[in-house]
Amino acid sequence: MDSFFHANFWEMILRTTLSFFALLILARILGKKQLGQLTFFHYITGITFGSIASEIASQHETPFLDGIISLIWWSVLTYLMTIITIKSKKARVLVDDKPTIVVQNGLILESGLKKNRLHMDELTMMLREQSIFSVQDVQYALLETNGKLSVLQRTSEQPATKQDVKADISPPTYLPTEVVSDGQLIYENLVELELTEEWLMKKLKKQNVQSVEDVFFAQVQTTGSLYISLKDKARQASP
Repeated sequence: MDSFFHANFWEMILRTTLSFFALLILARILGKKQLGQLTFFHYITGITFGSIASEIASQHETPFLDGIISLIWWSVLTYLMTIITIKSKKARVLVDDKPTIVVQNGLILESGLKKNRLHMDELTMMLREQSIFSVQDVQYALLETNGKLSVLQRTSEQPATKQDVKADISPPTYLPTEVVSDGQLIYENLVELELTEEWLMKKLKKQNVQSVEDVFFAQVQTTGSLYISLKDKARQASP
């Protein structure tokens, strides 16, 4: 009995480990679309993908090789379907459907709601999530294939842009980037920004900070300025 338990234990550990890494490798091969653009098709595909891996890892009765073949073939089918939908618009509509207009010129399109089995409470909630509390402020609202609502407000309700108020619209010099974390200098980020440690120390000393170790977090801003948040001890010690 003990030997049987011991054999099953190590077999399940091995099956789970191999299934985990097989799932990880295949997920990387399939790309980020599963997470970034979860249409209903990709949602179901992802669930099935995980279920097959779970079956391999947890069910002793399932032959391991058969399970791996099933997992790989499901991945191949998903990958092929992704390629087909990229190449063919008709296939893309067939698999993922297409966006549906649910509000047009401030008027609710009942047919669009019925097609997507969406009721008014859900629509108004999705509008409120975008800080829109009145349907009449909406020029167009489209329900995307991933279930999210894209909204174009009426021109009179749109926020003013920098061009409208004639503000500076020159592109940013830097992408906001972390250069110090918990007292540790992040050299690779400085190199990526084509900045030096000497530049960083000058910026710190201008703000009366003498050591990187006193900094909890520092981030280069779009203009080249440096945002600094000191550690609690350093903040309390500063005048």
